[in-house]
Amino acid sequence: MSFAVDKTAPFYVAGHAGLAGSAIWRELENRGFTDLIGRRSAELDLRERDATFAFFARTRPAYVVLAAAHVGGILANSTRPAEFLSDNLRIQVNVLDAAREFGVQRLLFLGSSCIYPKFAEQPIREDSLLTGPLEPTNDAYAIAKITGILHVQALRREYGLPYISAMPTNLYGPNDNFDLATSHVLPALIRRFDEARAAGADSVTIWGTGRPRREFMHVDDLARACVFLLENYDDPEPINVGTGTDVTIAGLARLVADVVGFSGGIEYDTSKPDGTPQKLLDVSRINSLGWKAQIGLAEGLASTYEWYRGTVTARGR
Repeated sequence: MSFAVDKTAPFYVAGHAGLAGSAIWRELENRGFTDLIGRRSAELDLRERDATFAFFARTRPAYVVLAAAHVGGILANSTRPAEFLSDNLRIQVNVLDAAREFGVQRLLFLGSSCIYPKFAEQPIREDSLLTGPLEPTNDAYAIAKITGILHVQALRREYGLPYISAMPTNLYGPNDNFDLATSHVLPALIRRFDEARAAGADSVTIWGTGRPRREFMHVDDLARACVFLLENYDDPEPINVGTGTDVTIAGLARLVADVVGFSGGIEYDTSKPDGTPQKLLDVSRINSLGWKAQIGLAEGLASTYEWYRGTVTARGR
């Protein structure tokens, strides 16, 4: 099934200033969409139901990508689980209910690969959802995202709405969060190795053993996938979006060090948690529809580091 997405109709990107949302916004602009709608959290707090409904009543978007979320790495997720659960549940419920109430034609909900069980068979198929225990360091965030998937499915069953869910793998790229206290592993490594290079440090210590394997996708690939799915996918089941390849954290650290130009040693603090041993998505379903990731990890890291040096370090982090 295919959908003709009207490029002149109002299109709301929830979370348009974030990593995923800003890439989706750029992709839509590049494709000629002319009525894009975005609000920063200071302008519209999606956790507030009345404000969210009033916004939808005023703007009446025809299409929505729900990329707004409270996100963070292992440290943030494991120390503030109640905050991650509450904030994300409220954002999702308010946006999804408002979309139904005010006639949104097509909506894409972005979840996360952390929804899958900690020891799911690799690569992880979509039908692995709810078949085992979650990784405890981010279970609250995962439960919120699982709830969003079920909410989308409920809206489809009860109201017949062609809303869909996509589960991206670990993302990186321009507008990522490079704060060491709240960032994910890849931007944290970029910042730490860049600072170590600048300081002439002999080594960099990273969390865990370095053995876990992770899949990383450039956010521009996700943006292309989002538009592709809005035009070509209509199914209650979530669909994975990834590259189909992964790398050890140790391998990633070495690759980042090479891109940054850090020639010192890499040490591992094994007292810190590793998280899930492996998290590689099975992307055969989206590949069979005709979409594949295009940006390789080395290429994506180089361009992301260039953006980081020109943007983050230029403004003093």
